[in-house]
Amino acid sequence: MSVVAFAQLLLPDSPYAMWVRGELEEYLRLPDDGTRVEVVGGEIVVSPAPVFAHGGILSDIQRGFERALFVDDSFSWRAVQTINLDLVEAGDGYIPDLVVLHKDNEAEKRSQDVLHLHPHDLELVVEVTSVSNACHDRRPMFGRQVKPTKWNGYARSGVPYYLLVDRDPRQPGVTLFGEPDKAEATYQTLGEWKFGEGVRLPEPFGVEINTETWKPWGA
Repeated sequence: MSVVAFAQLLLPDSPYAMWVRGELEEYLRLPDDGTRVEVVGGEIVVSPAPVFAHGGILSDIQRGFERALFVDDSFSWRAVQTINLDLVEAGDGYIPDLVVLHKDNEAEKRSQDVLHLHPHDLELVVEVTSVSNACHDRRPMFGRQVKPTKWNGYARSGVPYYLLVDRDPRQPGVTLFGEPDKAEATYQTLGEWKFGEGVRLPEPFGVEINTETWKPWGA
């Protein structure tokens, strides 16, 4: 399960500074088994490797972008899974499930073999919720959850679009957020879909995503 660890640790530096330097995971002595370490709202969040269905959803989304490129070889967008994202303005470090960036930017970052991307490099981020981390991916539930989430961090950093796939059986579905307000760290809701419905991302993407096989966790 997901663990918020900052309150129980005495660290030699801030969690964010150690994450940026690549020292945090080693300091925590975590197993090399796909466990992810992120800094969300200034706190350390440790999550296990995602389940197979989680990865399948990401593959479906990535295939949507690949199909668009197959149809039109001038298609400008590339989808990449599980990169390190340094959110300098928020003082956080995330590992998004998937990011979308312009093909020229993707080629440049690949040639440079960079350790981190930054929010200004991206056009879209994608998160698929898991039992262990759903609360960190969604917008905060004011009155019940006052700590900032990735939803806030992405908005504060100016990421243009955020696609959230929520597998929680109590509220399954897909939501596209956009028009980030950096000062308020909030997004507007641009589109919502149920599992099984076709998702069409608006321009500048124009990508179709098939959700026919997507199911809530435990289903």
